[in-house]
Amino acid sequence: MNNDELMREAIRLSIENVANGGGPFGAVIARDGEIIATGVNRVTANNDPTAHAEVSAIRSASQRLDTFNLSDCEIFTSCEPCPMCLGAIYWARLKKVYYANTKADAKAIGFDDSFIYDELALPQDKRKLPAEAMLRNEAIKAFEAWQGKEDKTEY
Repeated sequence: MNNDELMREAIRLSIENVANGGGPFGAVIARDGEIIATGVNRVTANNDPTAHAEVSAIRSASQRLDTFNLSDCEIFTSCEPCPMCLGAIYWARLKKVYYANTKADAKAIGFDDSFIYDELALPQDKRKLPAEAMLRNEAIKAFEAWQGKEDKTEY
């Protein structure tokens, strides 16, 4: 499939998902023009705030390919990824993101992620979500164990 066809599939999934009770988002992960996995937004259907189309597609592609490294794949998403999905895309090492609707388009229909970008730019003590570090002297032991582990799989 060419890029237009892959994007049209992501768009088709997003439209179909609205009819099936989900949000208006769809994603396709492809390698060399072949669809590896798809995902749709199922946040409210599954009561899972992480069930965005891109994250669902990444999970499916990783399982299908039996790897967490999707660096030989591209993602086609019906909308510019939110901060969570963008983070997941970076962690999965996808080599390129193609998107149709923009984050401004999403904001116009009530999917506004700008507050997250605004919060991330603030010092931690100025954010709306309180965060408090604790028991670091105990937790650091896991990091020390990881650092000294000879047979770890780095990611």
